[in-house]
Amino acid sequence: MIPKTIKLKDKSILEILWEDESVIKIGLKYLRDECPCATCKGETVLLKTYRPPVKKLLTPEMYLIKNIETVGEYAIQISWKDGHSTGIYTYEYLQELNKGQTSEQKQDYDTLL
Repeated sequence: MIPKTIKLKDKSILEILWEDESVIKIGLKYLRDECPCATCKGETVLLKTYRPPVKKLLTPEMYLIKNIETVGEYAIQISWKDGHSTGIYTYEYLQELNKGQTSEQKQDYDTLL
């Protein structure tokens, strides 16, 4: 499913209107904390797993969006005001985040790494 519109609401929520007219709203803090990039979540290369260190310095800019760009017809890339911009959020992943944010559950990357 592809979004029709993506809007920033109240500087704290990303609102996505999908082509089937359904709407999801994801809090920016949850969205950033669940950034799927290797720097934030780790990665496995040649059977060696890298896990990033826990972030020690949290700033308000971490949770403010500077820019959003589409990546093909499958994802968006968010540039955050603190300079972080390597996370590519697939449309499928955004829908999973929407489901998980009600309990603020962390996404389980262990099965992927």
